[in-house]
Amino acid sequence: MTREKKLEMLRTMLKIRHFESRVDEFFQRGMVRGTTHLYIGEEATATGACAAIEPTDYITSTHRGHGHCIAKGGELPKMMAELFGKETGYCRGKGGSMHIADVDAGNLGANGVVGGGLAIATGAALACAMRKDGRVVLCFFGDGATNQGVFHEAVNLASVWKLPIIYICENNQYAISTSVKTAFNIENIADRSVSYGIPGVIVDGNDVTSVYDAVSEAVKRCRQGEGPTLIECKTYRWRGHSKSDIQIYRTKEEVEEWKKKCPIQRFKKRLIQENLLTEEEFEAMDKEVEEAVEEAVKFALDSPYPEEEELFEDVYA
Repeated sequence: MTREKKLEMLRTMLKIRHFESRVDEFFQRGMVRGTTHLYIGEEATATGACAAIEPTDYITSTHRGHGHCIAKGGELPKMMAELFGKETGYCRGKGGSMHIADVDAGNLGANGVVGGGLAIATGAALACAMRKDGRVVLCFFGDGATNQGVFHEAVNLASVWKLPIIYICENNQYAISTSVKTAFNIENIADRSVSYGIPGVIVDGNDVTSVYDAVSEAVKRCRQGEGPTLIECKTYRWRGHSKSDIQIYRTKEEVEEWKKKCPIQRFKKRLIQENLLTEEEFEAMDKEVEEAVEEAVKFALDSPYPEEEELFEDVYA
């Protein structure tokens, strides 16, 4: 990767961290309704994966989808406005945190259903194969989704038809409060790839370059017509499952141990060691990103709510 590519990946992770930190604050203050699922701690997975594809490629997201949207080029003002229920949001303020989509940027949408994106992504990959347009699909989902029937159906079908799709399991160790240690009788979720005759790859989900390398190789296979890959990114969410999670299922010590593996600090340290970044340059980048997030906040607060007569337009469920 070029220096510019690496710095852009660092910037993307900072965008996700600052955006999510402000969203966390707004929910705690009751300024945003509904619920949200923060991506803090997992920034390297979405960033590394989306950096390995082209703007014309597709992704599907999850209920914890802000990071995916930002990594795929989502506009911070539109995202923040959507969370505040404003007319200028991606879904005109009617989708909220779990339903942000940006089809023009190739983001086919977040999904409030566990495993809900798997069938959508596989269908999109089938469309790409039928059109022979050379595009690939990244399908993000959590560890809990791999015990849903749709996971096995989707991966099996993609394997049989050699569809251009990469299944990315973000194993953040817990499906709400259920530990992977109690939900699986295997050490690695990626081992399930054997059942479908496709590659299964295990990577450190907190190492952005490891994710980038793994997804790049999988994308190459897709574009050569060799079919899907299952990639398991082992990572960790610093916050609770959602804002109502009191986190009695894990210890503070466990959380602190994972915070020591912060993907942003690890990558920053590596870039400094490679003489690609200085501490001063990092501070300037961090400040610039923080200011961009604050501009997004101002945009959202200043934006209007949908008119009353428009409340049910574009709402299909």
